[in-house]
Amino acid sequence: MTLGLLFLPTLHADVTEVDHDALAAHIEAGDTIVDVRREDEWRASGLLPGSHPLTFFDAEGRYDIERWLADVAKIVDRDKPLVLVCAHGVRSSRIADLLDSRLGFTAVFNVTEGIEAWREAGGITTPHEP
Repeated sequence: MTLGLLFLPTLHADVTEVDHDALAAHIEAGDTIVDVRREDEWRASGLLPGSHPLTFFDAEGRYDIERWLADVAKIVDRDKPLVLVCAHGVRSSRIADLLDSRLGFTAVFNVTEGIEAWREAGGITTPHEP
């Protein structure tokens, strides 16, 4: 699969954008949160409480969708809430659109401004411990 697939326009995506208040509610509810950033980013700024660190894009922008989907399938069903977060909401938005419009996930949420804005607003993160 080529990187270009993720950047095609999404015609019928039903991704819900999540602000800080909604993100806090998802954390409180125990919904599945997947942090799609790289390990160096997790080490630098931590993770949302209870989130699952699953890198999607490597440092060169490459990805392995089959491996990533297999990892996601271990932690959440396609019909359960799945909240995606990255640094600023860009990568997670592209992935959320892909999951919703092309791969049949039914409850996909994107943290619009990412974990960096969450931290700047005083949101709690936990250290990444591999």
